[in-house]
Amino acid sequence: MAPPLSRRDSPELRASIFQFTVYLPGAVASVFLGIWLSEHGVPADQIGIINALPTLGLLLLNIIVGRVADRADDWRTALIFISMASAVAPLGLYFVSEFWGVLLVWALCATSNGLVAPVIDAATVRMTRRNGTDFGAVRAWATVGYVFGAAGIGALLAVWGSAAFVTLYLLMTVLRAALSYLLPRFRAPAPKVTLAEVMPAERSRLKDSLQLWFVLPLLAFALVNSSNALIGGFGALLWHENGIPGYFLGPLLGIAAVGEAILMFVWRRFGRRVTARNMILVATLAGLVRFTAMAFNPPVQVLFVIQTLHAFSFGMGYFGVVHFIANWTNEANAAEAQGFANMLNQGAAMLALIVFGVLVEFFGPYAFFYSTLTSILAIGCVLLSLKLRPPKDTLR
Repeated sequence: MAPPLSRRDSPELRASIFQFTVYLPGAVASVFLGIWLSEHGVPADQIGIINALPTLGLLLLNIIVGRVADRADDWRTALIFISMASAVAPLGLYFVSEFWGVLLVWALCATSNGLVAPVIDAATVRMTRRNGTDFGAVRAWATVGYVFGAAGIGALLAVWGSAAFVTLYLLMTVLRAALSYLLPRFRAPAPKVTLAEVMPAERSRLKDSLQLWFVLPLLAFALVNSSNALIGGFGALLWHENGIPGYFLGPLLGIAAVGEAILMFVWRRFGRRVTARNMILVATLAGLVRFTAMAFNPPVQVLFVIQTLHAFSFGMGYFGVVHFIANWTNEANAAEAQGFANMLNQGAAMLALIVFGVLVEFFGPYAFFYSTLTSILAIGCVLLSLKLRPPKDTLR
């Protein structure tokens, strides 16, 4: 079996190049947005609303976009269209500075940006399974891109200040849109119809899979991942306000993604020994430790150690969700199912960002005890799912 990047111009290589750009805009926003808003006089509770409103748009659009992508001749077409739309939206940021203007324009930016990941991941996991290649080695380049964006481009915060945010964000979305044209076709060639296949088969529907045991693990990851959204929305701002120098902010966000990338690159060597729902369970336990420790406002040295748990609170949990969905759905509704999981992620993130923004105003870093509660609930969700339907085999 050829390694995924062994052949020049292979579909996996072209997908990896695009994956590198998927989270570049989000990485820039993680470092710059909160500080940029604060310097424009926006208080923490309103920053929470600005970060949360796009999740409402994603709640409404994820399944619809996933369904449209599944109906297209190939997921590549949908990815080009979404990437182009996300490159146009940031232009409005040059013309707004007050709360309502930023709220509306950023909603367009973050919503269009957030639609890219579920479609490319659903397409990539199907392609790599069909080709017998490693999804993790392709998907890891998205995390490498995030590291580059947070620790590399994000380091420019100390040089240029937050005023560079809009231009840097726009450049990252334009780069992604340009590289979307390099994407390969993801679907297998349509089979030739034989006489035995003339009778139409009943189409698989997503709603047939939405049983409690199936939804609970997706909800569990959504709960723990909502705290990852809090780091993106408030982490740099809280650390900055607590006296951590600006040159540490990008690396603190980047070290989390480094751990995640390492996990993804090596996952194939041992990952098939772990069931998908046990991956999600590990993510919930890691989230409980990571975010509870955040509540105590630890020094920067400890923060670097805590941030490496992102490899498990996000990386392993995300792998668990992708494989769980791939095991229990089929290609006809792959992007729609991933969109449903993303809808749960966005709903939990929206609630967390709004509540956390209020809690920060009163309790500062102790607001992270909210994440302690959601992590405990997530653990319960996975355990209940395993009780309702034990895994049949590896990765289920």
